[in-house]
Amino acid sequence: MFHAVALPFAVTVGSAANRPRRRAKMNPKTKQSQSTVGFGIEKKETVWRCVEGCGACCKLDKGPSFATPEEIFNDPADVELYKSLIGPDGWCIHYEKSTRKCSIYSDRPYFCRVEPEVFKTLFGIDKKKFNKEACSCCRDTIKSVYGSHSKELYNFNSMIRNDSSS
Repeated sequence: MFHAVALPFAVTVGSAANRPRRRAKMNPKTKQSQSTVGFGIEKKETVWRCVEGCGACCKLDKGPSFATPEEIFNDPADVELYKSLIGPDGWCIHYEKSTRKCSIYSDRPYFCRVEPEVFKTLFGIDKKKFNKEACSCCRDTIKSVYGSHSKELYNFNSMIRNDSSS
């Protein structure tokens, strides 16, 4: 479900690769992490946000390119619960297509929550890598459900870009 992305290039300048990395600073106004990437340029960490009206994650039967419940969960009860939520069309039975909202949002199962603790439990994703992995997961899911040129993907990417640049 999560894919590591290798950059097509590596950049090292003199002994820069051997210098200690600077710790990220938190901007108190935006509550976003900032780190210096060189030449005094601040780089803001991309922060995951859910885009209202998307619902791509509510398409529970996503097909063979995604992990099965048996591959995700260790607890058979979680597998059973997940499968019980899949409607005949592959969407969660609690997803209301007309409003694009979850009818049990405040009481949804833990595995429906995109939170660092859930990603750690289910996928072994470290809290430091949560935002990057959550964004990647959302992009993959949105592309699979709505397509790579969908308004949902455009809205998600716009929100992430805007949050990172503010």
